Amino acid sequence: MDRIDAMRLFTRVVEQRSFTQAAQAQGLPRSTVTDAIKQLESRLNVRLLQRTTRHVSPTLDGEAYYQRCLSILAEIEDAETAFAGAKPQGMLRVDVHGTLARHFLLPGLSDFLALYPDIEFHMSEGDRLVDPVREGIDCVVRVGRLKDSDMVARRLGELPEVTCAAPGYLQRLGTPASIQQLAGHRMVGFRSSQTGTLLPLEFAVEGEVQQLTLPASVVVSGAESLVEAARRGLGIIQVPRYHLRTDLANGTLVPILPQFPSPPLPVSLLYPRNRQLSPRVRVFIDWFSQEFTRRNQA
Repeated sequence: MDRIDAMRLFTRVVEQRSFTQAAQAQGLPRSTVTDAIKQLESRLNVRLLQRTTRHVSPTLDGEAYYQRCLSILAEIEDAETAFAGAKPQGMLRVDVHGTLARHFLLPGLSDFLALYPDIEFHMSEGDRLVDPVREGIDCVVRVGRLKDSDMVARRLGELPEVTCAAPGYLQRLGTPASIQQLAGHRMVGFRSSQTGTLLPLEFAVEGEVQQLTLPASVVVSGAESLVEAARRGLGIIQVPRYHLRTDLANGTLVPILPQFPSPPLPVSLLYPRNRQLSPRVRVFIDWFSQEFTRRNQA
């Protein structure tokens, strides 16, 4: 194994915190990975990794060497890609909300892959906080206000939200004309996978955002189930408008309280701060930024 391959293998072990997982990710026997790291440490005459029965972590020297490896490997990939006009290639791993992917990413993905046919696109879906470095994910697309993190965030835009309910529900309980008239109404509860709590309804009233949590007979943790529960008259919901275009057009769901709009939801693309972006990640970020803006304005 040459030095460059050994560097790549070492970075995977650090990121996966495991010889076994790094070996699986590279399609190698675990013994090959173990021997390669031992040879690397022997050549450098320094211990790079702390090994326990549960996980592997870099030593101080190992962390410094890891950062240098990332920089060197990124430079190599840049040089190889730029030579003779070569296009970005390799595996690209992206984590994104499923509903967001189906509306903004997947419809135009064939165009992206036609531009870069040597990129192998892998997408995972979720709304949990992932560890991109540990899980080998290149970038993450998230909806909502971001908490502090050590990732770089690029704002893609905002999603207008709408408050709505089914016609049958409004016939039973009445159509509220003010925030006060929501008394006696019910919402479909949406439980955050990050906090475990129900997300309140939010309304902009005279420049201030008011939060209101109504009683909920039904609580869900998925966006599709949230909308389906509202369609069946189980309560009021607030969701991004793009998700309800068909329902609003055919009257399956009816907007309420438009004079008190919910604040729009920011959409951000995040990637690890301590990792230089490879060409394939850079071209994806640039493409998806434009794709999101175009489809969000349609």
